[in-house]
Amino acid sequence: MNIAFFETAAAERDEITKALVGNSVQFYDGVLTKENVASVASADVISIFINSEISADVVAALPATKFITTRSTGFDHIDIAAAKAKGIAVANVPAYGSHTVAEYAFALILSLSRKLFPARARIRDEKSFSIAGLEGFNLEGKTLGVLGTGRIGKNVITIAKAFGMNVIAYDAFHDDAFAEKAGFPYVDLPALLSQSDILTFHLPYNKGTHHVLNETNISLIKKGAYLVNTARGELIDTKALLVALTDGTIAGAGIDVMESERSLKAGVSSEIVSEDMTLATLPNVILTPHVAFYTQEAVAEINKTTIQNIVLFIGGTPQNIVS
Repeated sequence: MNIAFFETAAAERDEITKALVGNSVQFYDGVLTKENVASVASADVISIFINSEISADVVAALPATKFITTRSTGFDHIDIAAAKAKGIAVANVPAYGSHTVAEYAFALILSLSRKLFPARARIRDEKSFSIAGLEGFNLEGKTLGVLGTGRIGKNVITIAKAFGMNVIAYDAFHDDAFAEKAGFPYVDLPALLSQSDILTFHLPYNKGTHHVLNETNISLIKKGAYLVNTARGELIDTKALLVALTDGTIAGAGIDVMESERSLKAGVSSEIVSEDMTLATLPNVILTPHVAFYTQEAVAEINKTTIQNIVLFIGGTPQNIVS
């Protein structure tokens, strides 16, 4: 089999090659796009990450490919319908970051609640030990609004309960057994926005969740609440978020994913790119480059599952198929 890998770190390549011995494995720097898809015209299997946007045009330009495996849980960057119509199976890695991302969400929450970055800057930049303006707040007793109660959302709720927080959750699909065990109610979106001291996003991205927080409903947010997004940037209307962060509706935000992320990494300019980069200049925003998933343990699990996906597909017993 001819197997093409995109978006891999150099340190990962030897392990992948050894695990897929007997196949022709090629590694390509950067992302797979319609501009470079001709370079993998002979690939039977393609492995990508979230920054490779597999549009219908890219799918159409893959004459030999029968299997695409994304090294991510989300697969919104792949035109599943186009792949299915062409007989290309698509697989994902369903559960590599459920603890990893939940822990990072709380790293952002704690950094915001205790003003960690301004405190560090006070000493680094001002050489001052003054605590003026650095008063934080306890998480205990605060209400955490969790959007999305899949694997990651459930772990966030468990951590929040350990901090003594009150939890409310929003999800189109309720896990009532878990809610009863963990001790939280499901509420509708307006109630969650208006009652939460901190909002944290863990929804999958699809047409139904695009701009789930938008210019219409962002005004419902409890004034002075904080927001954390470690899921997908497209869940939030960036323009509306910028307004809310500057007018005091939202006191601060921890953002690990941006709406224009793929464009930024591809070097493409747009209005959304400009808005996302404006977020980085705001003093009440912590912006990080989509690293919530990025731990040694998560990367090892991603590679292990991806290799299994490929081996089992070649053997005729595919797993983790999403199309």
